[in-house]
Amino acid sequence: MDPITSTKPGSSAQNPISATDANKNQLGKDAFLKLLTTQLQHHDPLKPMDDSEFMGQMAQFSTLEQITNMAGANTAMADNLAFNKSVSLIGRTVSYTDAEKQTQTGTVDRVTTKDGKPALTVGGIDGVDPASVTEVL
Repeated sequence: MDPITSTKPGSSAQNPISATDANKNQLGKDAFLKLLTTQLQHHDPLKPMDDSEFMGQMAQFSTLEQITNMAGANTAMADNLAFNKSVSLIGRTVSYTDAEKQTQTGTVDRVTTKDGKPALTVGGIDGVDPASVTEVL
């Protein structure tokens, strides 16, 4: 059984949006699609939905999907740029701040990925975050 019993604003009916979505205080793509399908399932055939309202909702959904796709593409591009920046440091001497907030200096030997993010090996020390590099000598 569908958890949506009413789509009226201010209704005290169960909301299909997960706790995570509710915490974000946003209507995500999946929640929007559920709401739209439920609205179509429960509309009164004797009182057809206003075409302009329906088209507006579809345009909003399309816009939401395109923005989501663009955000994903931007994230992928940022990850690629970060990796390329890190690769350009190979063979260069850098100063970086370590976990104890001490400045260390060494030559970048290689670049690996850790959890999808680039990590440097500097002077034999693995896992140096490229964001901690303070100076390229």
